[in-house]
Amino acid sequence: MKLTPGKLAGLKAVSDPRGVIAAAAMDQRGSLQKSLAKERGSAATGQDLEDFKTLVTDVLCQHASAILLDPEYGLPASKHRHGKGLLLAYEKTGYDAQTPGRLPDLLDLWSVRRLKEAGADCIKILLYYTPEEKSHVNDLKQAWIERIGDECLAHDIPFFLELVGYDAEGGDEKTVGYALKKPDVVSGGMAEFGKARYNVDVLKVEVPIVMEFVEGTKAFKGEKAYTRKEALQHFRDAEGMTHKPFIYLSAGVSNPVFIETLELAGESGTKFNGVLCGRATWKDGIAIFAKQGEKAFREWLETKGVENINNVNKGLKAASPWYLKFGAKSMAELG
Repeated sequence: MKLTPGKLAGLKAVSDPRGVIAAAAMDQRGSLQKSLAKERGSAATGQDLEDFKTLVTDVLCQHASAILLDPEYGLPASKHRHGKGLLLAYEKTGYDAQTPGRLPDLLDLWSVRRLKEAGADCIKILLYYTPEEKSHVNDLKQAWIERIGDECLAHDIPFFLELVGYDAEGGDEKTVGYALKKPDVVSGGMAEFGKARYNVDVLKVEVPIVMEFVEGTKAFKGEKAYTRKEALQHFRDAEGMTHKPFIYLSAGVSNPVFIETLELAGESGTKFNGVLCGRATWKDGIAIFAKQGEKAFREWLETKGVENINNVNKGLKAASPWYLKFGAKSMAELG
């Protein structure tokens, strides 16, 4: 794998001095709007989303290597990132629940060219994917990712692909039954989209286990899907599916659970390359913003939010620099 000048510059922009991606994620739209409205007891506006994202970016970017935002509500926030890197989301929020297969769609008024012009160092796409899905659905998704990969290649900007698994049979992803399927779902997605044809530069993936079903962890809730030893092997098996750099997403778990997850990844010896961590750092502040306003939320971010992101940064001691995946011994070696 050879890095072009634009892709190299983009990856450097979102990394810490070690070559690890220690990025915060704040590109939630539909789900954030619903959560704010629920806590407030009345509708949340687009202005609420802009204000929430700006506060998170302003405070947490001081402790992160980059921020992931969306161009719909996040561009004002992007002016408050303290010189850190910027990833911009290119997909529409959510999916049409009436259509089977969780099919993706791009933002109507945006292109890679326009996102780059808006200041993006990297492009991010979220894709719901499971190898268990019907082949005609996965064909659609694969062709879609090929097109985006080619668009990023043409504009010489890194392509981050976020893969989120689901149960193709419509089962509940919070059950032990899905926890048993998850290692294959995660590994299958990494194996597929690590292929050269997609031109993905960094895979943003779920961990291949569900912590509350791992026997012997603090997060364990009594129902077992895997022993600790089996969980460690699932981390290693997933890593073996790709040569691409990959980072973990927090998938909405609490800060303590995500920290323990990173510790488990480190214990497994997996050479992951960082995180793009959102809700594990700021989601407990949603109620404060909704009920007490911006000043109280900023105070919460400056104390608890900063503590949360610093916990994640400590967990990243186990991460490896992404440049090792390109056969380099240092960032400078790549140019």
